[in-house]
Amino acid sequence: MTAKPPPYPEDPDTAECIRVFNENEFARLLGMVITEARDGYARVTMNCTGKLNPSGAAHGGAVFALADQAFGIASNCGGVHRTAISISIHYLVPATGELVAIAERVEDNGITDTFRVMIYAGNRTVAEFTGVAFRV
Repeated sequence: MTAKPPPYPEDPDTAECIRVFNENEFARLLGMVITEARDGYARVTMNCTGKLNPSGAAHGGAVFALADQAFGIASNCGGVHRTAISISIHYLVPATGELVAIAERVEDNGITDTFRVMIYAGNRTVAEFTGVAFRV
């Protein structure tokens, strides 16, 4: 079952950013759904079904991809194009079920922006991702 994306803000730059990320082949393959997005912020969900490692937990690559998707959306909504220059992730606990990635800009020095992405399974924090993006 494919979830329908919710309505988004009327800002044309944000709407276009969301459209591009929603139509991304890889994101569709993994079943990622943008539930909220604006300049410097994004919330993206993904179900772990079909994305488990041999231990029965969400594959680290799937968790990373979800965090990277939220980072990309948060850093590119609002009309400024950014590209990632540094990324790190810390996996805290194994996860299953529905995952939520929440990306927020935590630093803006005019040249690069730093984003923190927290990944949750329910109330449990699954991973913490930090991304630095360069303004192109």
